[in-house]
Amino acid sequence: MPIFFADKRTRKVATLHCGRKGLEKKIIKNLVKIFDTFGTSRDDLLVAIGPAISKEHYLVDKMTLKEFYRKAENKNITVKFTKTKKDLFLSDSNHFREQNLNQLDLKRSAYRQLLNENLPHTNIDISNLCTYKSNNEFYSWRRCKTISRQWNIICS
Repeated sequence: MPIFFADKRTRKVATLHCGRKGLEKKIIKNLVKIFDTFGTSRDDLLVAIGPAISKEHYLVDKMTLKEFYRKAENKNITVKFTKTKKDLFLSDSNHFREQNLNQLDLKRSAYRQLLNENLPHTNIDISNLCTYKSNNEFYSWRRCKTISRQWNIICS
């Protein structure tokens, strides 16, 4: 997912491509530290989280989910799915539960990392576009295994 940064006072800009691995490595924190070296105030830093796969379409196994939250958010979580006969026949929305898959919300995790860096929530904008669902607008590796990529640009 693209994440755009702009210092509204100095007009310095930066952008990241941040997926699951980047969030685990806390590259957002590293970029905010770079802005610190320029003397950027947290109140002057504006951030936009661009289109990315939504949690409804980013399904991972239990171990991947636990490792992600341990690394990206320093949380140990327990993921429990108790299956009953009723659960298995409700609808297709429970299909991923049958496969022991869990929803991973990259945008929410990026937002939390930004808040942990003391950015005001009013300075953070999050796109509601899903690159998986919007197949005429975006490429998605998870949807069609394409080698095509999305381009993003930020100018000051």
